[in-house]
Amino acid sequence: METVAEATAAPAVAVVALRGGESGTLCRGASDATRFELGSVTKTFTALLLAETVARGEVRLDDPVAAHLPPAAVPEGHGDRITFAHLATHTAGLPTLPPGLLLEALPRWYTNPYETFTDEHLVRALSHTRVRRPPGVRVHYSNFGVGLLGRLLGTVAGTSYEDALAARVLEPMGLVDTTCDPTLPQATGHLRGRPRPPWRIPGLPGAGALRSSARDLRRYLEALLCPPPEFGDTLRTALREVTLPRVVAPGGDRMCLVWKARTYRAHDGGAFELLFHSGGTRGFTSFVGFCPAARTALAAVTGTTPTVRATFIRTAHRVLRDLTAEVPTR
Repeated sequence: METVAEATAAPAVAVVALRGGESGTLCRGASDATRFELGSVTKTFTALLLAETVARGEVRLDDPVAAHLPPAAVPEGHGDRITFAHLATHTAGLPTLPPGLLLEALPRWYTNPYETFTDEHLVRALSHTRVRRPPGVRVHYSNFGVGLLGRLLGTVAGTSYEDALAARVLEPMGLVDTTCDPTLPQATGHLRGRPRPPWRIPGLPGAGALRSSARDLRRYLEALLCPPPEFGDTLRTALREVTLPRVVAPGGDRMCLVWKARTYRAHDGGAFELLFHSGGTRGFTSFVGFCPAARTALAAVTGTTPTVRATFIRTAHRVLRDLTAEVPTR
């Protein structure tokens, strides 16, 4: 954990590590209850909400999402073939960002580029999108796709994404610090040493709006490693479903529901698979990863924006890999 904490110059950092039923937390410039913006690690919670919705029987992974959209908002081309699973595995054929967002975001690029992109903008962007290749044939990372997934899951639940996530995932798991609300107290994020305002992403909250704390991330990882009986069958099923590989990504990695899975060699000559995801906002960097077979996990959050030369995410991934490689695999 010290190694990960030393990989950032931010005034606030928190690292949580788990192995074999034991856990440790290191916080600097923060407490274990301090909220940090998670950025794209939010997508892993959106995947869990999807799996929970499937476990309830409200949708199936292979259901076309067009049935839950206004007819005019279904993307052209192959858009009517996009399923919930395609959105959660980045294989829907949607671009990284909604059409028109980049140009509109430029004036706020270093503060809140998504701030004025609302739910209405999302629907309008869909109507201007053309899916040029059949869904399911190519992995292409898409904030647009997982943001749309979050909106659809709120629609299915008869509420907003934020309220559905809170009622179905966050509250049942006891994640008391985890929220999409940008007005609640949190650590101050920094970009190149300068304080940044809280991150706002109103039209795509499922792609990157969550804040969480070290103590909540520890509980989240513990649940992913071993879903407890008190969560009930639906949520426990969902926690298992998000860990199952679905498609092969470029480079040989495999995509689960949002989580990326990668195989490594253990010290004893065996092999293990890590599931991981990273994130960043204009002010924060995050990493979360775990190995169900070895019961190891690591979460790391820091109050500074990721850059090309930053090593925080790479260091966190390496520490988790080394931690897991020490566990006997046979």
